[in-house]
Amino acid sequence: MKSIDRPSPNHDDRNGAAIDMLVLHYTGMASGLAAIDRLCDPSAKVSAHYTIDEDGTVYAHVPEERRAWHAGVSHWAGVDNLNSGSIGIELVNPGHDYGYRAFPEAQIASLIELCGGILSRHPIPPARVLGHSDVAPARKEDPGELFPWARLAEAGIGLWPQGATSDLGPDALTRYGYDPNAPQDKLITAFQRHFRPGNLNGAWDDDCAGLLAGLLASTGV
Repeated sequence: MKSIDRPSPNHDDRNGAAIDMLVLHYTGMASGLAAIDRLCDPSAKVSAHYTIDEDGTVYAHVPEERRAWHAGVSHWAGVDNLNSGSIGIELVNPGHDYGYRAFPEAQIASLIELCGGILSRHPIPPARVLGHSDVAPARKEDPGELFPWARLAEAGIGLWPQGATSDLGPDALTRYGYDPNAPQDKLITAFQRHFRPGNLNGAWDDDCAGLLAGLLASTGV
């Protein structure tokens, strides 16, 4: 994994918050260079701890002990504005507005290596390895339905549910951590982007209920 220091001035103190979450994003811009420039631009007031280019190169922007500004208005498991306790990783990808495409093997291999190191340094539970769309479902779609969450789970990063028989309704999404104040259709879509990307229809069904039941069982919620 090739790593390059590209410091961003956009960070501040965590104010004593423990690091207990990893949030994955895509850059959603026309080029990786444009995205990295923006993450390092003081006038943009956004940043991440790392960016991974499509060739697997990792750019380090903000020290892990500092708070990067990547999650924005966000919520998970009763907590708002998640920057203080999270590490943010951007993956270079044009996103849904500029020609969304699959994430290259070299990029995912570097991500798995980087995440493995982060998880060895910080006690981040598997259920708190999330996408931007999970923590901000009303306004974000990244890293999107092409992101290989199952591949990461196989490497010990995050969760991938085993289906079960269940009559859980979409209201139970908030038990897992999703924002109870977000529109329900946005919550369902965010859940499907992460855990059922092959059928992103925004409608709750028995398959979704079973996947959610499996997740809740695996976390003891």
